[in-house]
Amino acid sequence: MTDNQDLQGGVAGLLLAAGGGRRLGGRPKALLPYQGRPLVEHAVGVLRTAGCERIHVVLGAAADEVRERARLDGCVLVDNPDWAAGMGSSLRAGLASLAGTGVRAALVSLVDQPGIGPAATARVLGACEDETSLVSAAYAGVRGHPVLFGAAHWAGIAQTATGDRGARAYLTAHEGEIRLVECADVAEPYDIDTEADLSRLR
Repeated sequence: MTDNQDLQGGVAGLLLAAGGGRRLGGRPKALLPYQGRPLVEHAVGVLRTAGCERIHVVLGAAADEVRERARLDGCVLVDNPDWAAGMGSSLRAGLASLAGTGVRAALVSLVDQPGIGPAATARVLGACEDETSLVSAAYAGVRGHPVLFGAAHWAGIAQTATGDRGARAYLTAHEGEIRLVECADVAEPYDIDTEADLSRLR
């Protein structure tokens, strides 16, 4: 095994899947149907195919129903009781769940971006060098998801992750340290946020 492959084995996939789908009539995003199964299953499959052996999934809205309906075998399921406060709370819960695991980096993806598949995710994973890495997918040069956070950054991210901003404030403050990995040729970074967006799931 090469050093790079060994490092990638120390990267956990962190899927944020707690959203309640407020603009979707309160339908939890994790349970939206996609290719015959809940969307959260697809998102886990992307991380797994990209090379993440350890996957933590942060649940919030309808967490019990997600556990019942979605096949998430092998994943660590993290409950975020504060999910309604926004994505920042889910990111904090997810990073906290990785503390003490020996994982050296977290590859963070969002459940509502099915246009981002294993190819883009694997590119970001492959750009990880060590615990100090900050890596982001880019689309025509614009930063997007997924994003990889080396463990050295987790405490700082947790301190600044509030509301729906997630790690945005931290990344802005550390712009010069971020390695951008262009992914526009293999992925589309759209979100499933509104009723109109649901057509992308068909």
